[in-house]
Amino acid sequence: MKPLIQAFHDKITGTVTYVVYEKDGTDCAIIDSVLDYDPKSGRTSTASADLVVDFVRAHRLNTAWLLETHAHADHLSAAPYLSRQLGGRTGIGAEISVVQQAFARVFPQRPGIERSFDHLFQPDEDFAIGALRARALHVPGHTPADMAYQIGDAVFVGDTMFMPDVGTARCDFPGGCAATLYRSVRKLLALPPQTRLFMCHDYPPAGREARWEVTVAEQSEKNIHIREGVTEEQFVEMRTKRDATLEMPMLILPAIQVNISAGQLPEAEENGVRYLKIPLNAF
Repeated sequence: MKPLIQAFHDKITGTVTYVVYEKDGTDCAIIDSVLDYDPKSGRTSTASADLVVDFVRAHRLNTAWLLETHAHADHLSAAPYLSRQLGGRTGIGAEISVVQQAFARVFPQRPGIERSFDHLFQPDEDFAIGALRARALHVPGHTPADMAYQIGDAVFVGDTMFMPDVGTARCDFPGGCAATLYRSVRKLLALPPQTRLFMCHDYPPAGREARWEVTVAEQSEKNIHIREGVTEEQFVEMRTKRDATLEMPMLILPAIQVNISAGQLPEAEENGVRYLKIPLNAF
């Protein structure tokens, strides 16, 4: 089964949002949506999400799922806005509870945070998007809760890996583990060679246009971090050294506190203003 896939690339964060469906007039899933956020002014906007809304409505799609591959550290999720506009159930891996607990010491946890998502996927759980059959693949390593979604011949890999000339995701967030990521990626690369893999982000090197689709065969042959022949020991050594040089993502502090709550923004305070909280000297 080969689903139809429409990608929306956010150039500011490098994030790719996907609408996955069988044909016009059927159910769809929206994967890894983006709420625009300007860290300088604190302003949010729905310009990126509205492109998705327009597409879904133009193709007469019924939104069955709003899927997150993980709690993103580089953008805010637009799932609540899309749910209000289009409907759909929010879903993420069940291990999101581990991520929520890891950040509880620095971010005040709103009551009922464990019920923020409509559905928590178990490893290898099967689900449906209309006539499309889908499976949630647990691929931890970047975070404990990472899920890849296999829909027909396509797999949406989240932050397990990037395009072959970029490599793999960092593993130094709470609960991350390079050895675990290695095994997760190897599980994905054991799929049939022509399986289509769709990245959550692309950070293209100079001179290359952004891309986000690749095959298992191409990743196995060319991925600069984890191509065929790279051992787990070699990968862990490389990933650990590389992660030690990386800065924190620019939006991690606003993004994480929103995304562990399924994209729900804080309630307004007595003056009518919503506030994100920035912990000092906590990381």
